[in-house]
Amino acid sequence: MDMVNFYVIVSVAFLGSLGHCVGMCGGFIVAYTAAKIDSSRGRAYQFFCHFLYNFGRVTSYAIIGVIFGLLGSMFVFDHISIGIFNMAIGIFMFFMGLSLMGKLRFLTSIEFSLAGSNFVKKLFSVLIHSKALPSFFFLGMLNGFLPCGLVYFFAASAASTASAFWGGVVMLVFGLSTMPVLLGLGFVVGSLKSSNFRKIMIQIASFVIIIFGLYMIYKGYWFITNPHATIHDCCKAKM
Repeated sequence: MDMVNFYVIVSVAFLGSLGHCVGMCGGFIVAYTAAKIDSSRGRAYQFFCHFLYNFGRVTSYAIIGVIFGLLGSMFVFDHISIGIFNMAIGIFMFFMGLSLMGKLRFLTSIEFSLAGSNFVKKLFSVLIHSKALPSFFFLGMLNGFLPCGLVYFFAASAASTASAFWGGVVMLVFGLSTMPVLLGLGFVVGSLKSSNFRKIMIQIASFVIIIFGLYMIYKGYWFITNPHATIHDCCKAKM
């Protein structure tokens, strides 16, 4: 994972947490804060509950990263296939950025159709009514596995690493980068959800995703047109 990818992961994840994640995960946080956390309990207890929830999310993301990184390693063989794979990922990211901006609706329809399934609703109901500490962790894991535009972006990035280990790292860094905002949201539930600031952050994150999609398309094109070069040569060419 080169430094360009690392900076994009951290910046998109943090900006996305201020925008998209607050909207997508805000409902979960508001629901479990109201139903599961006794406001009379101390700040340390409340923080630990929110931490367990977020730790569950990050765990799910890391698992997704390992799976997609492993899948990516199965389909990448030579420079041509690497180039085609990266270009396909870049095109997907480009249209995903447009979708997050509200220009397209293909991601939105997937998110809401799967999140509204009966199985998810029943599992959510069981976890939301339990006040045991492990239930916060498993609720976070459930949230982490639900479809989300930003998760698609980072899962695609994980697949492009063609490595289960680095795929897991990509998604782990993504999850950790979203934790500060969502931990804070647990204490100020709803204050950012209707804010214009949230919309601005979504637009910025979407723009960065589109730019990174174009970068991946160029990276794929470079591999195809330089079949005898190494990955290190590719990195030097872009610096």
